[in-house]
Amino acid sequence: MRTALLQSSGRPGSVAENLKVLDAAAGRAAAAGALLLAAPEMFLTGYAIGDDIGRLAEPADGESADAIADIAGRHGLAIAYGYPERDGESVFNSAQMISAEGIRLANYRKTHLFGCFERDHFTPGEQPIVQTELGGLTVGLMICYDVEFPENVRAHALAGTDLLVVPTAQMHPFQFVAESMIPVRAFENQLYVAYVNRVGQEGEFDFVGLSALAGPDGVARARAGRGEELVFADADPAFLAASREANPYLKDRRPGLYGSLV
Repeated sequence: MRTALLQSSGRPGSVAENLKVLDAAAGRAAAAGALLLAAPEMFLTGYAIGDDIGRLAEPADGESADAIADIAGRHGLAIAYGYPERDGESVFNSAQMISAEGIRLANYRKTHLFGCFERDHFTPGEQPIVQTELGGLTVGLMICYDVEFPENVRAHALAGTDLLVVPTAQMHPFQFVAESMIPVRAFENQLYVAYVNRVGQEGEFDFVGLSALAGPDGVARARAGRGEELVFADADPAFLAASREANPYLKDRRPGLYGSLV
């Protein structure tokens, strides 16, 4: 399944402008044969926007979700994107996937909040595994810091996730996560990881880019640089099946030895 990663911070604070950026990227992605376009963490509104997070937060089925469903339908591809989700008095750092038919497939709330900024503005999610089916693959959603907990990604592997889509706001000096950890997570769990980052200076944060789609062999199929970029790579079910047969980590586990982990 050809996947497009939109490495961009969009226009922080402007939902309307970010929808335009997403629309243009969807057109380019569809023209290149992509079935999925993934955008970064909090792409809809911007990340470092302070109290505007609460003001701009929307329900999962809000106006912006409808607008993105229209974009997905017009261009004929699924879209995964980060946004602030309002549910009553709570605001979650969420990621949603909408199908090429404009149907909401999956909505995930970030379970591990990073730093004081996120803990001040968001409620942590409580559902670790969120999946859907797309292009013959089981696709899971996770957000940024979540992927740095090996238990999280292993839980997805055990639940059958083939492609883990990770909208991200990865900042300096933690670029080793994109460069080293993401390929290792893909290899040790025998799945694909699509890690799609913001880029450039935004408030106090310096986002490092380096978005990648890593395969189950630990090799990045695509790697962005430090600027705004749309990169493409394929998640191949046949290669994944062969890799899992050759690297039987999940079969060779001994869960009875791991009780101390929990």
